[in-house]
Amino acid sequence: MRYRAVIFDLDGVVCYTDEYHYLAWKALADKLGVPFDRAFNDRLRGVSRRESLRLILERYAGPALYEAQQAALAEEKNALYRRYLHQMTPADLPAEVKSTLDALRARGLKLAIGSSSKNAPLILERIGLADFFDAVADGNCIARSKPDPEVFLKAAAMLGEAPESCLVVEDAVSGAHAGHDGGFQVACVGSAARAGAGDYNLESVMDICNVISVQAVTLQPKF
Repeated sequence: MRYRAVIFDLDGVVCYTDEYHYLAWKALADKLGVPFDRAFNDRLRGVSRRESLRLILERYAGPALYEAQQAALAEEKNALYRRYLHQMTPADLPAEVKSTLDALRARGLKLAIGSSSKNAPLILERIGLADFFDAVADGNCIARSKPDPEVFLKAAAMLGEAPESCLVVEDAVSGAHAGHDGGFQVACVGSAARAGAGDYNLESVMDICNVISVQAVTLQPKF
């Protein structure tokens, strides 16, 4: 398989904001009196903010919440999460991820982000990658979150590539399903790799370089 591009999920692949998500959702759940632990938090990986709130509210025993109240809760969680994100610096970009991105760029691959998060631009800015990727498809430009493949299809279109020319890199099972449903091959790391959800189930992001064919088409590098 000759890949011309690699589309990365952001959280849990390029950088790690899981702890910030956990702390923000835990604070909201505690406010609602909803039991919430790290095992339940794992169910929210790769899931949109509103869908995550819906799952939490399934455990809520209080009075019914109107749509406006639910929207306010989702925004409250996001505000807390963004406060955590503002603490991030380029030091939060793992060295092995940066070296992998640089190696793929040197080999002429187009690189993109495919993330359901609306906070992707802020995260990329904080870790020093605001201008690194050829395309960023995120929650601000899609109507349907993963496991719908829209975000990956959008990223591929931005790159001018067909799905079969792109490798998706994911750490969530829902994201792996999104990639497959969109016609992409998927390399998984983290929990998705342990679940065997990918076409390639890797120990680390660094292993992506071993997946990419040495015969990948050489493209004009981005400056």
